[in-house]
Amino acid sequence: MKQTFDITGMTCSACSAHIDKSVSKIEGVNSVNVNLLQNKMSVEFNESAVDEQTIITAVVKSGYGAALVAAKNGKPTDTNIKNSVNDEAKSMKVRVIVSFVFLIPLLYISMAHMFETALPAIFLGHENMMIFALTELFLTLPIVFINRKYFSVGFKTLFKGAPNMDSLIAIGSTAAVGYSIYALFYMGYYLGHGNLELAHDFTMELYFESAGMILGLVTFGKYLESRSKKRTSDAITKLINLAPKTAVVLRDGKELEIEAYELVVGDIIIVKSGQTVPADGIIVDGNAVIDESVITGESIPVEKNIGDKVIGATINKSGYFKFEAKKVGADTTLSQIIELVEEAGSSKAPIAKLADKVSGVFVPVVITIAIVSSIVWLLMGYPFSFALSIGIAVLVISCPCALGLATPTAIMVGTGKGAENGILIKSAESLEIAHMIDTVVLDKTGTVTIGKPQVTDVILTSDIDEQTLVKIAASIENHSEHPLAEAIVEYAILLGIDVNELDIKDFGATVGQGIYASINGNNILAGNLKMMKANNVIFEKSAEGKVETYAEAFAEDGKTPLYFAQNNQLIGMIAVADVIKESTPAAIQAFIQMGIEVIMLTGDNEKTAQAIGRQIGISKVIAEVLPQDKEHEVRKLQEQGKKVAMIGDGINDAPALARADVGIAIGAGTDVAIESADIVLMKSDLMDSVTAIQLSKAVIKNIKENLFWAFFYNIIGIPIAAGLLYVPFGLKLSPILGAAAMSFSSVFVVSNALRLKLFKPRKYVSSKIIKKETEINIMKKTIRIEGMMCDHCTGRVSKALNDIDGVKAEVNLQDKAAYIELSQEVSDEVLKNAVTEAGYEVISVE
Repeated sequence: MKQTFDITGMTCSACSAHIDKSVSKIEGVNSVNVNLLQNKMSVEFNESAVDEQTIITAVVKSGYGAALVAAKNGKPTDTNIKNSVNDEAKSMKVRVIVSFVFLIPLLYISMAHMFETALPAIFLGHENMMIFALTELFLTLPIVFINRKYFSVGFKTLFKGAPNMDSLIAIGSTAAVGYSIYALFYMGYYLGHGNLELAHDFTMELYFESAGMILGLVTFGKYLESRSKKRTSDAITKLINLAPKTAVVLRDGKELEIEAYELVVGDIIIVKSGQTVPADGIIVDGNAVIDESVITGESIPVEKNIGDKVIGATINKSGYFKFEAKKVGADTTLSQIIELVEEAGSSKAPIAKLADKVSGVFVPVVITIAIVSSIVWLLMGYPFSFALSIGIAVLVISCPCALGLATPTAIMVGTGKGAENGILIKSAESLEIAHMIDTVVLDKTGTVTIGKPQVTDVILTSDIDEQTLVKIAASIENHSEHPLAEAIVEYAILLGIDVNELDIKDFGATVGQGIYASINGNNILAGNLKMMKANNVIFEKSAEGKVETYAEAFAEDGKTPLYFAQNNQLIGMIAVADVIKESTPAAIQAFIQMGIEVIMLTGDNEKTAQAIGRQIGISKVIAEVLPQDKEHEVRKLQEQGKKVAMIGDGINDAPALARADVGIAIGAGTDVAIESADIVLMKSDLMDSVTAIQLSKAVIKNIKENLFWAFFYNIIGIPIAAGLLYVPFGLKLSPILGAAAMSFSSVFVVSNALRLKLFKPRKYVSSKIIKKETEINIMKKTIRIEGMMCDHCTGRVSKALNDIDGVKAEVNLQDKAAYIELSQEVSDEVLKNAVTEAGYEVISVE
């Protein structure tokens, strides 16, 4: 049995790790996944051996809260994730504002004299020292109060034997405030007894600003975390919102509009043009062109007829149909995608920060050292005040300010630098994992390619010129809603053609074939080869054999051909394809040079996918996969021990993006893909994903340096604070010097993090680009030839071409093509004439 629980009180990965450990110990529990960002825990257990209450009790005993999440009922309502993270974000924002409102004057009052900055007279002089001290206290108390959660959670987990970062914050700030109050009482005592000198000495023992700074800066970091949680939860909400809220059904012969979650299997549902399909099912009446890009990622809508399957959340672009519901509510494909996103998110292992790893040992060790040091100095006959100051000095110098800043400062600077390069990094976890990536999985549509069909070739098969063919084609296609038609219209507009000039009459469509109309009395057909054959379209003698050859060539290159006929005579072909982005090949080469394996994963057909793979230099291509399969393929790679980055842009990529160690979304893609990902490429440039991984490596190196120095100061400072140098050299580290050392370590860490502002991405040069530069005078062409039957034929063609100055030709009988390298300018007409004179027909020169 599997159940999900809401968890409260988690603040860092040490918390989630401790909960995981506590629940895993329960007999009968098979697996535990704790999601820190969503504050949820998924537990798979044997219900005959353990129940939900036992699991909740284990979580409570470990110092946190737990409650069972209600089971899903298929109703598309928002989860309580959104409300909880919104509340947390708002709460943290208030805490940050209040903290800094009081922290800024506190720092000014406490540190102005160090910089010879003027202070109001009321804070100066021996006679005003109590006003000075009490002002610091009253400025610190609101900061402590607004951030009291650190103390409640930190000390609670400490007493439970599971200290976390909150414990470090609580102990450090409590030590600073506690000693300051101790000094404050002594100031009052000596003032009351007229000893102004001793009272003034204790004004130097006030560390209220240290406590305020710790709490303020850490709260600011927590606020950034809460914003990241909010963006993560939005992905689930947006997925849910894809499903329509209502549906029109036929019941008892009447059309009724009902809530979509009230649908039952077997309902006959009506979907009109422009509406969203509310469930999964099979068409029983009518036909339509459906945009399935939200599910399959395929940019070209699919024609659907009686007996075809339809998927919930897809959009009816044109047409009218009725379908029988086969899957509704939580069983639909969309609901399964939502579940996959949730499960993949919760299955991510929490990132083990070095600070959190050692916090369980560091805190009790520091407390022990402080207590032991104080006792030893008391036993050696020193006064209580001396021993207490030693203990406080140990706690203050080991205050976790530098430890807490080591990671967030580097992350903040690194993410800022990423933004400068058009890279949105949504969490520290994604940066930490990205530097270990050894496998990159790419979606095709919208990631490798532009994601929108464009005209790539115009083939003439009659005496009509290209301008006329495009004008006829665009004029009739302008009345169609098909994306391929849109590509032709845009191409015509680019050529300066008026697509509304011709008079279109008798426009109609043939399902599964194409469209037809009358233009100036001429009957025009526009569609696939099936339409041409069904209408007995005549091919001119010069075009015999060309059509099939072109169709094969286009298929090999992943292009879709559209045929155009006038008065039952073929006048031309226009090929349309989703064009590869300009930066894609260079990005692929860069990944390969970095030692990263690149795999293309797509819902497109095998032939098109392989063609794209060949063009961009990817050897491993997995095609015709559904969203569930994409997530499964990523999981298989992870099971092989690989660190996987998934790069995609569609809703169909969301489960894979969530499952991957690092999900990278193309910025021009859907909001859901962006919200599900860890990194977003705002410029939709695949090369930016290379930069993201380079930036990750730089940031992680910086974090490790920061943590080293943070621990180094503690390792050196704690023994000195404990009095190690007092007996041999008479050197004692006062709490104020301890605080100064702690502050210096913080400055050092921040300064080191700022070096990331100098980061510049390494430039990788594609091998293909190098080849072009070194062979700048070499031009390559391919001649498609019809009529070659044997090796004698290839020999004649080869001789005819190689006899031309500047031409080096290799003829392949199987490909029915001649591959040409030109060392000087030779026109296509010269090449065609040479082949024609040898007795063969030229289909195309590419």
